Amino acid sequence: MHSLGILGVGELTEKVVMGLRSSGFDGAILLSPRNAQRAEALAHTQGCQVLPSNQAVVDQAELVMLGVRPAALAQLASEVRLRPGQRLVSLAAGVGLAQLQAAFPAAHCVRVMLSYAAQHNQATVVVCPPDVPTEQGLGALGNLVVLQDEAAFELATVAACMNGWFYFLLHDLQQWLTDKGLPAAEARALVLGNLHDCVTSAQRQPEHTLKALGQAIATPGTFTADGLAVLMHQPVSASWGAACEVVLDGLLTRSR
Repeated sequence: MHSLGILGVGELTEKVVMGLRSSGFDGAILLSPRNAQRAEALAHTQGCQVLPSNQAVVDQAELVMLGVRPAALAQLASEVRLRPGQRLVSLAAGVGLAQLQAAFPAAHCVRVMLSYAAQHNQATVVVCPPDVPTEQGLGALGNLVVLQDEAAFELATVAACMNGWFYFLLHDLQQWLTDKGLPAAEARALVLGNLHDCVTSAQRQPEHTLKALGQAIATPGTFTADGLAVLMHQPVSASWGAACEVVLDGLLTRSR
């Protein structure tokens, strides 16, 4: 990828720009003029160019990233014309390939899902369908997960929503510690540190299920087991499952 054009400069695409620059990408990053304040800030701090129109971005970019909300898709599609075979990488959740292809008939459309951790080059970068140029262009933003079909991609979108939910769970755990008298900074460090320990152990032991790894710690007679017994009688997982179903239903309804 020699140049990237971004249609829709928002929170997420901002993080993509920051991650690409920190990874060493020195190609042109071309920004649409809307959301002028954020675009100008990126031009100043990340060496981007703010172009006068969306079509100008498309004309000068090798790969185009779609960062607008789904409700703005029709308006944007009426304003731009992509070159035959030009790659359009969409971050618009719930907008399927068929919809993208109908809106941008000349483009080669790819769906991508990633998180704000892209700015730290630690995001999970989900690509569907497999597309080598997209994978090569965005792979530096984190860990690639390449999916063959859109049904799997919609489930990956639900998983991406979990990313946001985790913060609230972690906040509640930190708050319990602070309510008991632990300073906020130390409580935060302990909660995040234990989460990091868990993730590291799980990543290093892919041969074990996540449940098995937990069971190895929560053995009978341990304090971990005592607390787990309470959690199992008041399963928060049921609420999390219900939240996942709501998101998946919304995604499938929108994509029809």
